[in-house]
Amino acid sequence: MPLPDRARSPRGVPRGARAGERGGGHTNRTFVFDDGRCAPRQPGAGDGSRGDGVLLDTTSLKMSDLDSEVLPLPPRYRFRDLLLGDQSFQNDDRVQVEFYVNENTFKERLKLFFIKNQRSSLRIRLFNFSLKLLTCLLYIVRVLLDDPAQGIGCWGCPKQKFTFNESSSEINWAPILWVERKMALWAIQVIVAIISFLETMLLIYLSYKGNIWEQIFRVSFVLEMINTLPFIITIFWAPLRNLFIPVFLNCWLAKHALENMINDFHRAILRTQSAMFNQVLILFCTLLCLVFTGTCGIQHLERAGENLSLLTSFYFCIVTFSTVGYGDVTPKIWPSQLLVVIMICVALVVLPLQFEELVFLWMERQKSGGNYSRHRAQTEKHVILCVTSLKIDLLMDFLNEFYAHPRLQDYYVVILCPTEMDIQVRRVLQIPLWSQRVIYLQGSALKDQDLMRAKMDNGEACFILSSRNEVDRTAADHQTILRAWAVKDFAPNCPLYVQILKPENKFHVKFADHVVCEEECKYAMLALNCICPATSTLITLLVHTSRGQEGQESPEQWQRMYGRCSGNEVYHVRMGDSKFFCEYQGKSFTYAAFHAHKKYGVCLIGLKREENRSILLNPGPRHTLAASDTCFYINITKEENSAFTFKQEETRRGLKGPGRGQGSSRLPVHSIIASVGTVAMDLQNTECQPAQGGGGSKLALPTENGSGSRRPSIAPVLELADSSALLPCDLLSDQSEDEMTPSEDEGLSVVEYVKGYPPNSPYIGSSPTLCHLLPVKAPFCCLRLDKGCKHNSYEDAKAYGFKNKLIIVSAEMAGNGLYNFIVPLRAYYRSRRELNPIVLLLDNKPDHHFLEAICCFPMVYYMEGSVDNLDSLLQCGIIYADNLVVVDKESTMSAEEDYMADAKTIVNVQTMFRLFPSLSITTELTHPSNMRFMQFRAKDSYSLALSKLEKRERENGSNLAFMFRLPFAAGRVFSISMLDTLLYQSFVKDYMISITRLLLGLDTTPGSGYLCAMKITEGDLWIGTYGRLFQKLCSSSAEIPIGIYRTQSHVFSTSEPHDLKAQPSALASPRSQ
Repeated sequence: MPLPDRARSPRGVPRGARAGERGGGHTNRTFVFDDGRCAPRQPGAGDGSRGDGVLLDTTSLKMSDLDSEVLPLPPRYRFRDLLLGDQSFQNDDRVQVEFYVNENTFKERLKLFFIKNQRSSLRIRLFNFSLKLLTCLLYIVRVLLDDPAQGIGCWGCPKQKFTFNESSSEINWAPILWVERKMALWAIQVIVAIISFLETMLLIYLSYKGNIWEQIFRVSFVLEMINTLPFIITIFWAPLRNLFIPVFLNCWLAKHALENMINDFHRAILRTQSAMFNQVLILFCTLLCLVFTGTCGIQHLERAGENLSLLTSFYFCIVTFSTVGYGDVTPKIWPSQLLVVIMICVALVVLPLQFEELVFLWMERQKSGGNYSRHRAQTEKHVILCVTSLKIDLLMDFLNEFYAHPRLQDYYVVILCPTEMDIQVRRVLQIPLWSQRVIYLQGSALKDQDLMRAKMDNGEACFILSSRNEVDRTAADHQTILRAWAVKDFAPNCPLYVQILKPENKFHVKFADHVVCEEECKYAMLALNCICPATSTLITLLVHTSRGQEGQESPEQWQRMYGRCSGNEVYHVRMGDSKFFCEYQGKSFTYAAFHAHKKYGVCLIGLKREENRSILLNPGPRHTLAASDTCFYINITKEENSAFTFKQEETRRGLKGPGRGQGSSRLPVHSIIASVGTVAMDLQNTECQPAQGGGGSKLALPTENGSGSRRPSIAPVLELADSSALLPCDLLSDQSEDEMTPSEDEGLSVVEYVKGYPPNSPYIGSSPTLCHLLPVKAPFCCLRLDKGCKHNSYEDAKAYGFKNKLIIVSAEMAGNGLYNFIVPLRAYYRSRRELNPIVLLLDNKPDHHFLEAICCFPMVYYMEGSVDNLDSLLQCGIIYADNLVVVDKESTMSAEEDYMADAKTIVNVQTMFRLFPSLSITTELTHPSNMRFMQFRAKDSYSLALSKLEKRERENGSNLAFMFRLPFAAGRVFSISMLDTLLYQSFVKDYMISITRLLLGLDTTPGSGYLCAMKITEGDLWIGTYGRLFQKLCSSSAEIPIGIYRTQSHVFSTSEPHDLKAQPSALASPRSQ
């Protein structure tokens, strides 16, 4: 009820602030009203200005009175009123109104205690259950103490002895009607009966809702009356004290009380009730009650027959209900035979219904997965995988990668998925390898009950994956975001590993411990594929856990070497604790990388300072190593699993390069494929020099010590960089300006570009990258390649006359992720002369925001068209292109048959492969298994041999069986699902996402290097081995090669090593920017 605005409580307390202080039990609010006729009270007047009410005076109160302060009330009134109540109501006309949460009647109070209140109701039901069990126990005691052979009859009557005559057809009903009941036993049974009767009548009174007959004819009420009223009558009529009363029927009342007690128990502790547990309990209690009722009934009726014991009757019931029927014990009189028939009929009706319900619940439980045990969650470690729909490929990728690490073998995987388990998934989870470690729960991450079932709060990690096969990828991201929010709200301490599809949605899950954005990684990887061949293959092999045993049975040497090298992964170790790197403490990073590869065959690629969370890839010779640094290196296995065998220097020098690793202590693959050459003492200039377009300056043949039969020498790396030799390089200066003087026709286009950060980012959360930019933004009309405008009249790529080869990207729409394709190709460390024009071939016209983001980049154009239209391809300049990137279209991802989603893309690419055989085509597929159809040749024996090799590797349990397919090995095909393992691997290696983003150019850290490629020509073959190549690049340009991309050999072997180009920290410091 609303009060007037002028109503105030004593001492200025807000209305209702002290309401309910007096109310005990059911009182909710207490208000005290004044009729306005009393004079204003003075302090100490005794009229009780207390905190238990609101004083309302609508006639004498004025605004000034309301604003004046009310004097404090003596504390003694408060204590007195609390103990004795309010005595002032006898002297004034005030009315006290009490409001109650429930109806303040005697019946409602009893109903609250016996029925509504969960805890008190649970105690009442527990007492009732114990009472019924006690009556059954007393009945068994009475049976054991009763012997019909000693005589039967009513209380106080002479006993008559009875002998069963099998030949007589007449039944003596006296042994059935009368039993022997001791006085003490009778007294206890009467007391229990009175308590049960009173409780039953009270509950009938409390649950009465207008229809008394509904309460009377309830089965439980009828049984109560049968088992209690006769005992009460015997109090007043003594001869009936030996009358038989079927007290054993109380077992059914005990079963009913137990069911209600379990329900109240679950309500009281606020736990979700298990329907499966309840149904099993009901079935067990039903069987027990049937057996107990049959045992007691047959035993009592057979008092007029063979006088069976209680144990013999129990044996007969078990044999009969189990359909065995030995026939050694049989009922002799027709009443007991009739009871057996009735019990069998009841069992045939009741038990099948119970079993049917149990089977139904079991099947539903199999679908939903049940619960993850709380005890197991507290004693064992588990992770949770939340997905929208679980496909067999996704499941196997996760399980194979997760359990590839030795320390995760004892972990459980709990899958939380809202859809029913797929048939293929069910078949896989029944394999003993996975059935003991993987638990499937059907449920939603948005429901706390399902998160509780999965024991999310006890989980070691939660992986939330997006459904990439959805047509609306934004909607799929929204579902992922809600799941991440729900998990973070329910279990804030559980580490989150989230996969997001669209980059613009990434900032919503910024709170997650690890986030992988699919489109960011995909477009950056496809972009680097154009300038660093097979970058996608390199990254895929690094983020997959492999044994390095693939292809070892192949007859071809490249497959054996390729398979061994696929086992290389990124590991980390603290430098002070490392045997690989501890001896290089206080030395430069390049020096440590040079000698670690020479001595141990490991490739040091980066480090992280203890006081800095940023990872630096190849910080260069200026960086001095400290014992607290964390070193990141590439090797077949981590240092802890390596055995060290040191040989004499003379023996090691006598070994030839290809022969290394043949002994008992085989070194990592790096040492096997690259022998270490002799190091001469001639020093070279270690000046900071930029990357060259070719390899001539880096791998130039030394002028000294290189004549005759002696192998050319390689300069060593200085322990500490010479500050006088390392000249400062301006980050904003053009690295290509020192290479050569530009020609006149190219000079104008070169100087037009400036370095800076893109002014317009298409989405929140994109990392700023220093790029080559136009000094003035290009008008939107000039971005259209196929249409002229007032600024130029060009209508195709030929008219522009580009100096460098084009890079064409075919996509369905210009999403924000496409921005990450442009940025790595326009990064500041790319030479101006090597910038390739980029043409976006889009099915749909880009929006204004996307054009605003790309108009600042040089030589970026778009046109509307499709990859399956030859005219569009010719107009966008495919004959002038070096690389064509075909991005998977979202509209084709939801095909009727999952693996048919790539059909259109594969056929279109196959057509272009036949029309333009010299064009390098990189294709993105939805399913990795479809890559075998790329560049398909039906009658090619070599392709068939690779197919057999793939099948053999898959049978051997390889996670990378597709790696030997030529399109994948050459970096011509890529599936984003291959990068799912990046998120899984980050559970063990929390640095993998950061290193991958640095390699792809998505993140830039001051002082960190970047990924680039250099070509090795015929003139560079003097270097001989990969080991000498590693040393040469370290000593000459401080670059660290991390892989080789070998093309098909014609006359001379041609290769392209990927390397991390050194970028000294001074060049990327904030003051230089």
